[in-house]
Amino acid sequence: MASSSGNSNSSGSTLLQNSGSEEDLQHLMDQRKRKRMESNRESARRSRMRKQKHLDDLVSQVTQLRKDNNQILTSINFTTQHYLNIEAENSVLRVQMMELSQRLESLNEILDYLNSTTTNGGLYETGQGFETSSADSFTNPFNLPYLNQPIMASADIFQH
Repeated sequence: MASSSGNSNSSGSTLLQNSGSEEDLQHLMDQRKRKRMESNRESARRSRMRKQKHLDDLVSQVTQLRKDNNQILTSINFTTQHYLNIEAENSVLRVQMMELSQRLESLNEILDYLNSTTTNGGLYETGQGFETSSADSFTNPFNLPYLNQPIMASADIFQH
């Protein structure tokens, strides 16, 4: 019986050791569980911080892109206005060029007419005789032949 009681004592102490080791094991498992939870919380916190930083970066990028967009639009509007001003000025210059071309054509026609009617080395026939003609008489209005004619007045007009 002594052996059976010895056995029961040894099995009782084994039970005590087992229950002590079970408590230690349970305590170790609880500690690991707590560490895992803390680690998961910390990981989730870091993940939230990364997401928030990414969101802040995106918001900052959107703000910068909007600012750049507004600058580009302002530049486009300025360039468009400048283009329209230049185009209007070009239209005026084209009209002036057409008018000047027509005037030049008319003057060339007059010169051609004068050159075709001249005979005898620059003399042309008028109703009263031959007169000289030159380019100078055309460009200098005070040297035109009809202005250099003597004015004939009768003595009767001064007697009143």
